[in-house]
Amino acid sequence: MSNRKMITAALPYANGPVHIGHLAGVYIPADVYARFQRRLGKDVAFICGSDEHGIPITIRAKKEGVTPQDIVDKYHEIIKKSFSDLGISFDEYSRTTSKKHYETSQDFFKVLYEKGKFTEEVSEQYFDEQAGEFLADRYIVGTCPNCGNENAYGDQCERCGSTLSPSELINPKSMLSGNVPILKETKNWYLPLNDYEDFLNEWIIEGHKDDWKPNVYGQVKSWLNDGLKPRAMTRDLNWGVPIPLPNAEGKVLYVWFDAPIGYISFTKEWAEKNGKDWKDYWQSEGSDLVHFIGKDNIVFHCIIFPAMMKAHGDYIMPKNVPAFEFLNLENDKISTSRNWAVWAHEYVEDFPGQQDVLRYTLLSSAPETKDNNFTWKDFQTKNNSELVGIFGNFINRVAVLIHKYYDGIVPQGDMNSPELKEINKSAKEISGFLENYEFRNSLTALMNLARFGNQYLQTEEPWKTIKDNPEKAAQSLFVGAQIAVALAQLCEPFMPFSSEKLLNMFNVEKQSWSDVETKSVLIETGHKINESSLLFSKIEDDIIEAQIQKLEDTKQSNKKTNPNANPMKEEITFDDFTKIDLRTATILEAEKVEKADKLLKLKVDTGVDVRTVVSGIAESFTPEEVIGKQVMILLNLAPRKIRGIESQGMLLLTTKADGKLSFVTPDETVENGIEIG
Repeated sequence: MSNRKMITAALPYANGPVHIGHLAGVYIPADVYARFQRRLGKDVAFICGSDEHGIPITIRAKKEGVTPQDIVDKYHEIIKKSFSDLGISFDEYSRTTSKKHYETSQDFFKVLYEKGKFTEEVSEQYFDEQAGEFLADRYIVGTCPNCGNENAYGDQCERCGSTLSPSELINPKSMLSGNVPILKETKNWYLPLNDYEDFLNEWIIEGHKDDWKPNVYGQVKSWLNDGLKPRAMTRDLNWGVPIPLPNAEGKVLYVWFDAPIGYISFTKEWAEKNGKDWKDYWQSEGSDLVHFIGKDNIVFHCIIFPAMMKAHGDYIMPKNVPAFEFLNLENDKISTSRNWAVWAHEYVEDFPGQQDVLRYTLLSSAPETKDNNFTWKDFQTKNNSELVGIFGNFINRVAVLIHKYYDGIVPQGDMNSPELKEINKSAKEISGFLENYEFRNSLTALMNLARFGNQYLQTEEPWKTIKDNPEKAAQSLFVGAQIAVALAQLCEPFMPFSSEKLLNMFNVEKQSWSDVETKSVLIETGHKINESSLLFSKIEDDIIEAQIQKLEDTKQSNKKTNPNANPMKEEITFDDFTKIDLRTATILEAEKVEKADKLLKLKVDTGVDVRTVVSGIAESFTPEEVIGKQVMILLNLAPRKIRGIESQGMLLLTTKADGKLSFVTPDETVENGIEIG
């Protein structure tokens, strides 16, 4: 096994914040693995960055009426801060708009071009005549030929997960104009993936049938069985890395060509800052390359990117690609477009100092081999029952009792106590699970050590034996201290903030993982520990209910046919409604109210009488425009004085999208005084 670990995490699109699905399916497991490898003493490069050239960025920019650069600048900072706040320990977090990335991806393309690895093909691509541009796959929507979803994209159906090409869509339309696009000839550079089928079959299907996850292996096998086809590595776009060839204006690198090269360019940036040679991590057989991704990225990381690296000739292949499935939220698919998500930056604001609770909960329900589900109630239970009730309770007992009976000094104990073997056993068990990317099992093994500690103290009862058998009490708290420090060491990859608190509480330094696997004693007799503090705090029902209500509000908002509509007012009864007297009426006279820019004084024929109404419509209508207008009036509204004028009633109007008012009127002229309702 190599001493050098090149660990990458999928580049998040910089078109929105990070949510718990991203965290559970990629970033927290990747961070646990990277932290663990560092604790083993390995030479680790943990690399990531914002993907800033994807079509989702340009779609978001058009929607918000800003430039793509504005979008990526905004969300790159939000994403980067979210990762930092949650303890994701990237050695480098960069972005694909960096100068180094442009240079690296263009150089990579030129190497393949000069080696003759591309084919130049003229093909017919969809073109929006009204917008005057070729359409990227994501700018084309239509009906999925596999499941009938009418909103499938030109590259993928998000309902059934099928990978598509625009030509496969039924009734394709442009997202730019809504028009049916035409086919127009254009030249692009293709990588003939079919030339790499034998290599991919030998490397993955034969070489990794025993050590890659079934979901990854199965998807790759399916693709290879269906046969690979040439794939365009360039696109007709104006946002992306320009093609480094003459006569290639208006063409950029395909986002799935340049994005994975970001792993390399970001490693170069990190290496330059730290006096390292980036080639040691990417071009040396002494390095293990591991990609952490979601299942929707398997084909790109296991077929396209390896084919690119094989074509280049200088790069190693990934040792593993432990792709995760998807995390659902409250039994519904997470959706950024529907705002059905728990956003990382909002969690940090709503739960200050409780980053490890989210890390723990997401790891315990990580979608390793199948889709899994996050609920706020489960989050609460995991915190209150496990982190507070088991882990935190054990730590608190040990620290408080050592202070109470021994003034904070670790008492004398037997270093050969059989209970201490449980520490070594747990460390090895956690290690074995993590090496195999079994994060849920490794977390369970960690918690089992805390459970063991609790049961041990409960059996030994040092708070009782301190009176009649002080030697036994000292032994039990000596063992308890060893388990507590072991937990402080072993929980660091999973819960780094809690680990730091624990190390400070017990006044010890971080030790190597092998020490915890082999040593009998992790904290010596006579060692002075610091004052204890609560590691975790109970989360009350009202906090959880607020989060559930936030999701319920989102659900109700998604039901709106008009997203700009205000929420419904307080519910009334039928009896309340019958009290309202709405009538047809006609405006007879109108004049402006002095020193009031918004008000008109109106004389209105209600059919019952002629009365005065003061209405705030002067910014939308002139007096001349409203005279003779038939309107609807709330007749039995109690009179009130406005600018010294008694107003008797209220006219019915609504606000248009441009902010102007519009009268609610009958379809045709009717008599004044007719009741409405």
